[in-house]
Amino acid sequence: MDRIDYIGTSKAAEMLHMTTRRVVGLCHEGKFNGAVQDGRNWKIPEESVRAYMGAAGMSGSLLPCAVGNTSYVEISSECYYVDKTLLIRDLVDDHNMVTLFTRPRRFGKTLAINMLKTFFEKTDEDTSKYFADKKIWQCGQKYRSLQGTYPVIMLTFKDIKFDNWQDSLEAIRLILKDEYKRHPELPKSDMLGADDKDYLLRMEKGTLTDVEYSRALLNLTRMLAVHHRRNVVILIDEYDTPIQHGYTRGFYQDVIAFMRNFLSGGLKDNPDLAFGVLTGIMRVSKENLFSGLNNLTVNTVLDDKYSSCFGFTGDEVQEMADYYGKSDGMQEIRRWYDGYRFGKSEIYNPWSVTGYFANDGQAKAFWANTSDNEIIREILQDLTPEVSDQLTRIMQDEEIHAALNMEVVYPQMSDGADTVFSFLLLAGYLTLSSDTEETEFGTFAALRIPNMEIRRVYNTEVLGWMKTRSTGGVIPELEKAIYLGDGKRLEKALRDYMISCISAFDGASEGFYHGMMLGLVASLSSKYYIRSNRESGDGRFDLQMEPKERMLPGIVMEFKSVPASEKKDLPVIAEEAIAQIDRQNYTRELEDRGVKKIIKYGIAFSGKSVEVKTNSFVF
Repeated sequence: MDRIDYIGTSKAAEMLHMTTRRVVGLCHEGKFNGAVQDGRNWKIPEESVRAYMGAAGMSGSLLPCAVGNTSYVEISSECYYVDKTLLIRDLVDDHNMVTLFTRPRRFGKTLAINMLKTFFEKTDEDTSKYFADKKIWQCGQKYRSLQGTYPVIMLTFKDIKFDNWQDSLEAIRLILKDEYKRHPELPKSDMLGADDKDYLLRMEKGTLTDVEYSRALLNLTRMLAVHHRRNVVILIDEYDTPIQHGYTRGFYQDVIAFMRNFLSGGLKDNPDLAFGVLTGIMRVSKENLFSGLNNLTVNTVLDDKYSSCFGFTGDEVQEMADYYGKSDGMQEIRRWYDGYRFGKSEIYNPWSVTGYFANDGQAKAFWANTSDNEIIREILQDLTPEVSDQLTRIMQDEEIHAALNMEVVYPQMSDGADTVFSFLLLAGYLTLSSDTEETEFGTFAALRIPNMEIRRVYNTEVLGWMKTRSTGGVIPELEKAIYLGDGKRLEKALRDYMISCISAFDGASEGFYHGMMLGLVASLSSKYYIRSNRESGDGRFDLQMEPKERMLPGIVMEFKSVPASEKKDLPVIAEEAIAQIDRQNYTRELEDRGVKKIIKYGIAFSGKSVEVKTNSFVF
C-alpha cells in the first residue's frame, strides 16, 4: 500500500496562497479527498492539495491578474479568469434575436463580447480548448455542439471619440474595413456574385459612398451567410460611444442618422441573422435610434436576468482573495468596491477588484479617471434646485428616492431629475438601495452611492469639477466668506463667479439661482449637512447648512430674484429676504439642534448682479 503524506492546514495554506481559515473551510466542504479532522486541526493528503491546485488552475507561481486585457483567449488561458461563460448558455436558451446589455464602463462588457466571439466563431483553429474547463462545457452537448459553428461579425466602437463627424465617420469606415478584411474567404468565394465582389473591392479601397457604408453591416451579414450557408452572429461593443461624443461635440444628429440606418440594416428583420448582442452604457431611446428595431431585448442594471454576468459576485471575489492570499482584506475590498446591485445580485466593480489584486492588495480609486466624464459635466451645467439638493444629499451618503427613465435621449439629458439620476445609475455613479417599485406612473427606486471608491469619485471628479467651473479661486473665496459671515466678501465672490460662468440669459428665475447656490456650497459638504427647501419654524427655508463641527456657525439663506428693470432695488430686496428669515423663524431647526451661532443671509439676484445682506446672532 502506498504511504500517504499528510500535511497540516498551515502548510496547505502556504501551498495554496490562502489563509489557514479558508483551508479549514475547504476541508469542511470536502474539497480535499482523504482529509481527516484531528481535534481542532486537519490532516490533509498533500496529493489532494496538489489535485485541488490542478483543478483550480493553480501552480507554484500565481497566475497574473490582468487589468485592461479584453482578449478572452489570453485571459482564460494565461491569467486568472472569473468564469462568465454561462452567459453563453443563457443567450442560447433565451432565443432573443437582438439583446442589448447596458452596464457601467469597465464592468466586463468588452471581454464578454470577445468571449462570445471566441465561442461561436467558426475558425481554422479548434477553439474548444478555451472552454473545455469552463462552466459552459459542463452544461451539455446542446451547447458544446454550437461551439465554433457560426460566421461572426464583431465590431467595437469604444475608441470612436473624435471632435467632429467627419473624423468619426472615417474611424467607423476603417473599423468596417478591418472587419471585412477579417473574412478573407469572401473575395475568393465562388458563392458571391460580381456586385458583391465589386462592393468588397471598393470597401478595401475606401471608395464607398456614405449610403453604401450605412448598409455595410447588412451586406457583410448576407455575404457571410451565402458563403458559409449558415446564419451570422453579430456582436457590437460600446455602440453608444460615438453617439455620446456626437452629443458633446455638436454632431449628434449626424451620428444618429448614420447609426440608425446602420444598425437597423443589420439587425432588423435580417433573414441571415442568427442573433445579435450589443453592449453600451445606456439605451438610446427607441424613437431616437432604434425606431426601426422592433426585435430588441434590453437588459439593464434593473433586471435580475444576466445580473451576475457583468461584474464580480461576492463569492467570485472571495475566491480571488483566497487565491492571492488576501482573504484578510475582504472587509477593505467590500468597503471600496462592493455595493453595486444589478437586479437582485450584489456586484463588485471588476476593474477595481482586479486592480486591487494586481497591486498586491493596495486599495485605490482605480475606476476614477478611466475615461472622460463629459456627460456628467453636461448635466452639472444646468443644475436645478431639486437636482442640486439631491446631489448634495448623495455626497453626504444619504439615500434619495427618484423616478427612473431608462430610455435616454441625449438632448434631454438634463431636463429633469428622473433623467439625471437614471444616467448616474446607468453610468455606475449610483446604485439601487432596494427593489424598484413599478407603478402606473412609472418606475421608482431608492438610490445611493455604492462604495468608498465612488465617494472618492464624487469628491474628485464631480465636486472637483464644480469647484473648477469658476475662475480666479472663486470657490475658496466663497467658503471663507460664508465661514466669516462676511456679506460683502460673499457678494464679490458671487459676482465674480456669475460674470465668468453664466450667460446673460441664465438668470431667468429664482430657481436658477437656487440651483447655482446649491452647486457652489456643495464644496462644503464635508463640513456641513446641506439641506434645501425644508420646513423649519413657520415656513420653508431656501437653504440651510448645519455644521458637523460645533465650532462652525450654522447658516440659513433666503434667495430672491428680480428682472433687470428692478435691479436698483436689490439692497432693499436682500433686506426683505433677511426679514423673511426672521418672520418665518427659519432658524428654529438649527436652534433646536443646539447650534449656538447662526448667520442669516439674504441674497438678491438680477442677471449677473447680486446683493448680499447678513445678520448673525449667538445664543
